[in-house]
Amino acid sequence: MKPIFCAITLAFVALTGCDDSPQAAASAGPPTPALTVTEWALPTAAGAAQPDLVATDDGLLLSWIEPLQSGHALRFARYRGGAWGAPRQIARGEDWFVNWADTPHLASTADGALWAHWLQKSAAATYAYDVALTRSEDGGANWSAPVLVNDDGTPTEHGFVSLWPMSDSSLGVAWLDGRETGSGGHDAHATSSGAMTLRAASFDAALQRSGEARIDAMTCDCCQTDVALTARGPLLVYRDRTPAEIRDIAVSRLQGGRWSVGRSVHADEWTMPACPVNGPAVAARGDEAVVAWYTAAGGTPTLKLARSSDAGDTFGAPVTFDRGEQVQGRVDVALDQHAAWVLWLREDAQGQSLQLARHAADLSRELQRVEIARLQGRGRGTGFAQLVLAGDTAHVVWTDVVDGRPRLRGAQISADDPAPRL
Repeated sequence: MKPIFCAITLAFVALTGCDDSPQAAASAGPPTPALTVTEWALPTAAGAAQPDLVATDDGLLLSWIEPLQSGHALRFARYRGGAWGAPRQIARGEDWFVNWADTPHLASTADGALWAHWLQKSAAATYAYDVALTRSEDGGANWSAPVLVNDDGTPTEHGFVSLWPMSDSSLGVAWLDGRETGSGGHDAHATSSGAMTLRAASFDAALQRSGEARIDAMTCDCCQTDVALTARGPLLVYRDRTPAEIRDIAVSRLQGGRWSVGRSVHADEWTMPACPVNGPAVAARGDEAVVAWYTAAGGTPTLKLARSSDAGDTFGAPVTFDRGEQVQGRVDVALDQHAAWVLWLREDAQGQSLQLARHAADLSRELQRVEIARLQGRGRGTGFAQLVLAGDTAHVVWTDVVDGRPRLRGAQISADDPAPRL
């Protein structure tokens, strides 16, 4: 069964009740236009999974992992002028750590270089792996020999990476680092006296490391990190962890060469004795930033969206945009001059569905909501969908599982009138 694509003209307000499904309601002000969803053909073969989608100055970059007869390959393709270029291989290996939640990423810098990372096993323990980083100076035709982002040499977990341009020719990298958890990595988290930490460093065009810093001494073990560039520096979001096992969302910003002390986006006070593998997402424009996240504080799966007008120093009260047992989370978010877009996953008795909502930029009201697709896959195999804006069009890529094999699918979503009528 193929995903269901449709155009829906619906305006929703933020959910305030305890229903397990979204409720249509008349929003304040005039009606907003339809969101039109069209299938977006991707240049990937059956078996492709773990997608990453990023915007560049002249198009989009899609990367993914493909299984080989022995090992895996990391491949990518460029979308420019409405067409895909031929897929190219970044790297391949037989000793990689390949996982539904901890996935490779791509980035570009103003000098034209492309950067990519993957995860490489460091020992026999399941979660003993390092972050490998590579760079291409010729548009992805050739890639450098990889270097390790983490140089601690411990057989522990290192991953859940975020990448951003540090300068015209250098890259910033943030990652969760298990060097203080003791031997055994993730397997030892429950009994180790050490904790997962959040670290960052920069790499120049020669892949030389500098400015490594420990941002947070105790974080959630396996929730994704995310980063967005504000007018005042990179804003990094992650799921924090306290000794009392409260796992709320925190932010830190790099400014003047120093990372700020992590501070909470909102005090959900979610007490969780294990990692939910459900990290936050962030987007920014100038001093404006929005963060979306999953929490189950109070026992009900809930998705929230909060806005900052001071580059992440403070956040307003969050908006709840979905809640109930069907909410899986796995959010992504994007921001343009008109609206904040948020993408997430639900799963009910009929299966999984991918949802997209568009909010006024100040989050005062929800403008539209649409179901992008119904998926055949269930559970973790569908991974984390990706959302990117290019002009007035949203681009979404996700993993489905068809006849037991992963397959990447895509959609393009546009508003008939991109500017909300307030």
